[in-house]
Amino acid sequence: MALLTQHAPLKTAAFATPTEYMTDSTNRRTVFPVLGAISFSHFLNDTMQSLMIAVYPLFKAEFDLSFAQIGLITLAFQLTASLLQPLVGIYTDRHPKPFSLAAGMGCTLLGLLALSLATSFPMLLVAAAMVGTGSAVFHPEASRVARIASGGRHGLAQSIFQVGGNVGAAVGPLLAAWIILPNGQRSIALFSLIALLAMVVLTGVGVWYRNQQRLVKPGASPVVPRLPKGQVRTTLVVLLALMFSKFFYLASLSSYLIFYLVERYAIAVQEAQIHLFYFLFAVALGTLLGGPIGDRIGRRQVIWASILGVAPFTLALPYVGLDLSAGLTLIIGFMLASAFPAIVVYAQELIPGRVGMVSGLFFGLAFGLGGIGAAVLGQVADLWGIEAVYRLCSFLPLIGLLAVFLPDLRGQDAVKVAPARV
Repeated sequence: MALLTQHAPLKTAAFATPTEYMTDSTNRRTVFPVLGAISFSHFLNDTMQSLMIAVYPLFKAEFDLSFAQIGLITLAFQLTASLLQPLVGIYTDRHPKPFSLAAGMGCTLLGLLALSLATSFPMLLVAAAMVGTGSAVFHPEASRVARIASGGRHGLAQSIFQVGGNVGAAVGPLLAAWIILPNGQRSIALFSLIALLAMVVLTGVGVWYRNQQRLVKPGASPVVPRLPKGQVRTTLVVLLALMFSKFFYLASLSSYLIFYLVERYAIAVQEAQIHLFYFLFAVALGTLLGGPIGDRIGRRQVIWASILGVAPFTLALPYVGLDLSAGLTLIIGFMLASAFPAIVVYAQELIPGRVGMVSGLFFGLAFGLGGIGAAVLGQVADLWGIEAVYRLCSFLPLIGLLAVFLPDLRGQDAVKVAPARV
């Protein structure tokens, strides 16, 4: 905790809003204790978030739920987790709340307790919405803290932050299988202790964050991007299209890879699960390395290579043997995952001073597109078979051709506008 409250001196920025100044950390060292704390908190947060899907079989049996009702639980969770994030980001851009991180985790804690005690389907819906709300509060401000602590290495900081979530998402279902499914609904309450631990860590982060706010001089003026508004809007549309390509394809692998391998190659489920583990490991590695690579060679180049560059591998995947298929999924997982830190930081640089809004928008889209993608592709699989899903999705990375419209933001620094004299 003491490490989190320490900070290096900051140089004053004459012409910057408080939120923009706090994200302009090029004159500071990278604060790795804070990055480690926020990544660990992301790990704990996404561990708890991933429990939702992992305990569906328990809820289905306990409450005699239909698949439609299971879908409504997912909808309650995903809507709050995705739609609220940009709104939270917009608010905290104007009114930073250092301790909102701990408060959001408190909402997740209450949601987990409600899940463990729920006696009806409506109570499950309310509990799921509470867990989603906690995630919506966490991600925009946590991403801002990562940027403040980056010391100018924004891609590295975003990767460290995001990889914690990747690992947590992979660990959650394992913990559910080991603890919740054998011991029943009440055992979900044990995971509220994880939320409590996260609240303690995030309180320390909040103290550090508040100290950074105190070093900002009042009366600063806004920062205006050099790119015209029309070009900014066009670039955002391109980024959203690339997000669609990335997360729909990832949904095809993360949700249906086991079914595809079992049907396509007639292997055992256990062997298919090993292939899924390899894929998830490659995703975590790509997330960790994508940011620092973007710091070094440029984020636009990483986006180009990771989304469009993966197309030859996705196009080949439905037509190769099992061994080559395993190698291709490793390459695909690594390359696609490396795009997300680069996209988030690129968007933050595209719209300076709106870190919370941008982070909330893109993390919210990641939640929403992943859920929508899994549902849509499930319908496709029911109609035409699981192999058709992979043949169809193999063309999605070609949307990466739109990256030609992304401007190179290197050297496109924001213009700091001096305050008008009265």
